Amino acid sequence: MGHGHSHGGGIPSGTGAARNKTRLAWALALTLTYMLAEVVGGLLTGSLALLADAAHMVTDAGGLALSLLAIHYAGKAPTPGKSFGYMRFEILAALANAVVLLAVTAYILYEAYRRFMEPNEILGWPMMLVAVVGLGVNLASMKLLAGGSSESLNVKGAYFEVFADMLGSLGVIFAALVVMATGWRWVDPLIGAGIGLFIVPRTWRLMSEALHILLEGTPPGVDLGSLKMEIEAMPEVRRAYDLHAWTLTSGFDAMSGHVVVDSVSSGPAIIRSIRTLLKERHGIEHVTIQVEDEALAAESAHLPV
Repeated sequence: MGHGHSHGGGIPSGTGAARNKTRLAWALALTLTYMLAEVVGGLLTGSLALLADAAHMVTDAGGLALSLLAIHYAGKAPTPGKSFGYMRFEILAALANAVVLLAVTAYILYEAYRRFMEPNEILGWPMMLVAVVGLGVNLASMKLLAGGSSESLNVKGAYFEVFADMLGSLGVIFAALVVMATGWRWVDPLIGAGIGLFIVPRTWRLMSEALHILLEGTPPGVDLGSLKMEIEAMPEVRRAYDLHAWTLTSGFDAMSGHVVVDSVSSGPAIIRSIRTLLKERHGIEHVTIQVEDEALAAESAHLPV
């Protein structure tokens, strides 16, 4: 009988994400500052497009904050009460962010419908001025993050969030120009609804991914059936069963299972081989394997799968 347990630690200070922590912090500060400015500007000018873009920036701020939280909490040491540390904090924050954003989007769409029915007065020049400042903030954030986007998926994700918001700022500028040139006030709620709808797919995707992780679903790209066959193809392995794979937090997958072998004396070598397989082919470093003979497997409460 043998029991193998292996895991990778949190995010060390030498990773691309950790090296770009300062870039992320500055981009978050810029995004939050301008988001508040857009809310004030949208209320003062009567522009729904500005308010919708501010909601869009919430997704940017949420993504940047989650990236920083992932770096911060992954570095915290586990405790007896929290054996995996605070890794799930990132996932809970992502779920909360998605729920809030969907609620905000529903309000934006309702407000767009109401303003189509009863167009309100819009101050075009102030609206455009706020949007132009926002465009500058987005471009500055993109420049901050561009340098680290090639070495960290976390930073790359944040970069694309800011890029998407830059497109939102261009939409607000377009709406302001049309309102000033033609007086068509309906263009503003149209752009606002468009920005709101733009938020929905990625917010829904974020919520789905968070729920999948919290429900301990199998990580994307991991096929337990194929994994079972790969393990069973190893020398001295009779069969593998009760295999489980799940995600603890972004970029940190885990796997456990039972392996029936010809001789338990070869357990350590088999465990090393399985660890190597899971790490090199599937990117899974946190591995727990129970090595058994047929007698112990027969006593197991779990049925073979």
